[in-house]
Amino acid sequence: MLQRVQSLFLLGVAICMGLLLLVNIWEETIIEQQKVLVLDAYAIESVSMTDEAGEAVVAQSAWPIAVLATLAMATAFFGIFRYRNRLFQIKLGLLNSLLIGGTLAAIVYFSFEGEELSANTIQGDYEFGLYLPAVAMVLNLLANRFIRRDEMLVRSANRLR
Repeated sequence: MLQRVQSLFLLGVAICMGLLLLVNIWEETIIEQQKVLVLDAYAIESVSMTDEAGEAVVAQSAWPIAVLATLAMATAFFGIFRYRNRLFQIKLGLLNSLLIGGTLAAIVYFSFEGEELSANTIQGDYEFGLYLPAVAMVLNLLANRFIRRDEMLVRSANRLR
């Protein structure tokens, strides 16, 4: 039953959380110091704009974002193949909502840490990576809704027997 719509939603959750591991989340340019602060899922990095190589120096580790995103991605993949046990699948969806919410909270926390590291009056810009967990949260909620609808349909069919 992998062709169900909730399986597609869960696959979308896994893709969004996997993409979060690959893209930048937040970026701030500090003109006075000739550097750029970049937050991705692993660290806040300081990249000098004057170097030709553009070597990144890790200013602060942000590993909780990567761990939570990886756990959410794994939970979504695991939930896709638990279609025979819909109640367990709903519980996995609730756990995944907590993991995605934790990822969003960690992103906000580390973006504020980046603001403090820069000590600049100009605020940084949120990149594409900020919106991926929000999209994943909506897809996860839709998947849970359709899983619940399937469970109610099966229970009503059992009453008719």
